[in-house]
Amino acid sequence: MLNFLQSRVFPVLMVNFIGMMGYSLIIPILVFLVQDFGGNEFIYGILGSIYPAFQLIGAPLLGRWSDEVGRKWVLIISQAGTFLAWILFMVALLLPRIDLFQIDSAYVGTFALSTPLIVLFVARALDGLTGGNVSVANAYLADISTDENRKANFGLMASSTSLGFILGPALAGLLSSTAFGTLLPVIIAAAISMLAIFVIRRFLPESNPNAVDAKMSVLSIRKLFHIEHKECYEMTDCPDTTLRSILQMPGMRILFFIYFINFLGFSFFYAGFPVFASTILEWSPAELGIFLTVSSAIMVIFQGPVLTYLGPRVSEGWLVLVGSLLIGLSFVTMTFATTVAVYAANVLLSIGNGIMWPSFLAIFAQRSDPSKQGTIMGYGNSTGSLASIFGLILGGVLFSRIGPSVFFVGAALLFSITLVSIGLVSVKPDAAH
Repeated sequence: MLNFLQSRVFPVLMVNFIGMMGYSLIIPILVFLVQDFGGNEFIYGILGSIYPAFQLIGAPLLGRWSDEVGRKWVLIISQAGTFLAWILFMVALLLPRIDLFQIDSAYVGTFALSTPLIVLFVARALDGLTGGNVSVANAYLADISTDENRKANFGLMASSTSLGFILGPALAGLLSSTAFGTLLPVIIAAAISMLAIFVIRRFLPESNPNAVDAKMSVLSIRKLFHIEHKECYEMTDCPDTTLRSILQMPGMRILFFIYFINFLGFSFFYAGFPVFASTILEWSPAELGIFLTVSSAIMVIFQGPVLTYLGPRVSEGWLVLVGSLLIGLSFVTMTFATTVAVYAANVLLSIGNGIMWPSFLAIFAQRSDPSKQGTIMGYGNSTGSLASIFGLILGGVLFSRIGPSVFFVGAALLFSITLVSIGLVSVKPDAAH
C-alpha cells in the first residue's frame, strides 16, 4: 500500500478523483436548476452540449500544448478554468430570475430564457474551453505506463473517476437538502477545484520533462494558438500532428469511430435520463444522486479488482466487445420505465462501462505514437465532444417527443460498437504496438 501511495500513478489518480468528485456534485441538481430557471428538455440538452462544444476547441490545443510544455501546467490551467466556472455557477444561483423572452414551439417545447440560465451557459462554456484535463491526464498516464501495466493503470484511472462519482452525487443529495439548497453543492465543488490545483502543484511530478524550449523569438497567431515554440523547418524530427496524419496510423480510424459512437450513444442517455428521472419516475435530487452513486460503486469494482484480474487473461478487444453489448442491453431495459427495470439497467450499464472504457483507452494508448500522446488524446476528446454536441441536443429534442424510447437510439449505437469491436478481437496484442 505504501509503495502505491509513493508511486507516480497515485498523484494523477488523486487529481482525477478530486476533479470528478467536483464535477459530479452538480449532476443530480442541474436538471432541477434548468427547470427552476425556466428551461425544459431542449434547454437541458443545449446546456449539456455547451461544455463539449467548447471542449472541442480547447482539448486539442491543450493536448498539443501538454506535449510541448509539459502536462503539469496544462492541468493547472484546466483546473483554474473549472474553478472560475463554479464561481459563475454561484453567481447564477444568486441572481434573481428575469425572463428575457419565452418560446412556445411544437418542435422544442415551451421554455423561458432567463438571466440565470444565460450565466449557466457562460459557466459551462468556460469550463469546456479549459476542460482538457481529462485528455491531458490520460496522456500523463500513458507517459508513465508500460506495456505490462498500461491496462491496469487505465483501470485504476477509471476507478478513480468512479470513486469521484460515488461521493459527488451522494454529497449533492445530502447538501441540497440543507437550508442552503443547491448553493452549497456548488460552493463545495468550487472548493474541490481549488484543492485539485493544490494537489497538482504540490504532488504531481512532470511526466513530459523534455518539453520544447519556451522561448518565442517571433510572435504569431499560429504560435499563439498552437503553442509552437520552435519553427518546424529548424527541427529535424518535427512530428506531424495533423488529424489526417494521425488517422493514417494503423487502426486509428476504427478507434476514432468507436470513440465517436460511444459518446454519441451515451449522449442520448445523459440528455434523457435526468429528465426521465425527474418527470416520469418523479425522483428527487437525492434519489437521482443515489442512483448515480450505486452506478459508480459498481463501476469501481469492475474497473479496479475485476479488470485487474481480467487484464492478463482477457484481451482488451474482447472486453470492449462484451462491455458495449451490456451497455446496449441496459439502454433497452431502461425503456420499461419502472424503478426495478431502471436499477437492473443500471447494473448492466455499470458493468459494461466498467470493463469497456478502460480497455478501449488502453488500446487507444497502445496505438498512439509516444511523441504525440497528448495530441492524440486531445483529438480523441474532441471526437467525443463533437458526438456529445449533436447527441445532447438531439437527445433533448427526441425525449420531448418520444420519451423513454430515445434510449433505443442509444442502444442501437452501442450495438454497432459491438459489431465493429470484432475487428479489435482479431488483432493480436503485438500488432497494437
